[in-house]
Amino acid sequence: MPERKQLDDRQLDALLERLDRIGDELRSLNRKLDQQEHLLRISRELGNLNESLQALAYAALGQQAPQVRRRRSA
Repeated sequence: MPERKQLDDRQLDALLERLDRIGDELRSLNRKLDQQEHLLRISRELGNLNESLQALAYAALGQQAPQVRRRRSA
């Protein structure tokens, strides 16, 4: 079994500070990812709303919207 190194208080404090900074950075990255997910969801909803509003506008004009095939993303 390999010999364990003994850490003095200063080394332990430095190590704990590094771990705290890593934890803070991970929280920041997770927050950014969550925001991106929410923005993607909002973007999809705005696309759906736009399509609905266009259909309503054509219906109000008594016309049919042009038939356009769009690729749907998941």
